[in-house]
Amino acid sequence: MPDDTTAPEQHLIRYLGRGDFSPLIIDRAAGTSVFTEDGRELLDFTSGQMSAILGHAHPDIVATVRDQIGRLDHIYSGMLSRPVLDLARRLVETLPAPLEKAVLLTTGAEANEAALRMAKLVTGRHEVVSFARSWHGMTQAAANATYVAGRGGYGPAAPGNFALPVPDRFRPAIVDTDGNLDWRRQLDLGFDLIDAQSVGSLAACLVEPILSSGGVVDLPPGYLAALRDKCHERGMLLILDEAQTGLCRTGDWYAFQRDGVVPDILTLSKTLGAGLPLAAVLTSAEIEQRAHERGFLFLTTHVNDPLPAAVGNTVLDVLARDRLDLRARELGERLRGGLEKLAGRHPVIGDVRGRGLLVGLELVDERGGAAADALGAAVTRRCADLGLHMNIVQLPGMGGTFRIAPPLTATDAEIDRGLAILDTALAEVAG
Repeated sequence: MPDDTTAPEQHLIRYLGRGDFSPLIIDRAAGTSVFTEDGRELLDFTSGQMSAILGHAHPDIVATVRDQIGRLDHIYSGMLSRPVLDLARRLVETLPAPLEKAVLLTTGAEANEAALRMAKLVTGRHEVVSFARSWHGMTQAAANATYVAGRGGYGPAAPGNFALPVPDRFRPAIVDTDGNLDWRRQLDLGFDLIDAQSVGSLAACLVEPILSSGGVVDLPPGYLAALRDKCHERGMLLILDEAQTGLCRTGDWYAFQRDGVVPDILTLSKTLGAGLPLAAVLTSAEIEQRAHERGFLFLTTHVNDPLPAAVGNTVLDVLARDRLDLRARELGERLRGGLEKLAGRHPVIGDVRGRGLLVGLELVDERGGAAADALGAAVTRRCADLGLHMNIVQLPGMGGTFRIAPPLTATDAEIDRGLAILDTALAEVAG
């Protein structure tokens, strides 16, 4: 153990941009709580990194890992195992046609990388569209499609990446005669600008159904269908990144189900492994066949590994057995209802939004973005002091926006306790 004069992160590369590591050293986690080395308990309203949808140390996951690691954990990437075959089949069974082909990977960035690589290969094009406040990962193609952070100082981005305006109903850029977001006009204008810049090589559009790092912005009903039409008119593939929204978190198995829009390619990650490194890319047999004929290559050390695939099968077991899609709706209604009551008591709460158990809470300050950032940071610290870990969007201009995503296994009492802590923190910090 280091002595009291040694910084815990002394030997770590700092990777949070200009942000700092949490001062807390986490010793263990169970259910909806994490526990520090000095014995403190914090309710985890971030599900780890927005991933642990079954909570921490879920007994079914623990049992699966213990069994599988002693049986078969990792093999040559060209070999197949029963957990991989089962998970691919079972994922397809949760999805509408024509999504019927899967590959299993490790992270969301890797899944988006594979999806974009596939889209470029099958279309024979290279240009990619994503939202101006997107986050799709930090590897090459995923980072080029990420606009919310991480672009400055790393040299030129790949050519052919275009940003699409975000249809933010709380802060609309284009409004109708009633002052509400006119997302159709905004979408038309966005594609007018993309068409003007394109060299005629539009390959794909990569978006989240709910922008998470972009401020928990839920796409307006109808937007996704209109976006799909824009893509298909131009011969582009629509790729949906459901890293945080997939597998019951929004109250549906997949967020795109609300809109009745089936993507050409779907990427899953965070929630699929319930906290362990597991991701997937799913597409149609037609697209997979064209990619294969053209020599699609995405060979990684841990592609289709059996250990994480076994965990993914257990995740599907628990989600279906415990009807956690319905539970996410119930808990989401309880959470949003509580937050809306807090908004009635605390004028600094400007907006409550989201679906199921992915909820955004935006604090406002009449002095502007920097002041709201400082307010959000202060509320976050006070919540942590009181026993609640809240995840704030730690990016300039969005530091007043909380991403609230408790595990789907949280109890009513834990939701209420988190709300009570937030209430106290807001009263003490914002008055």
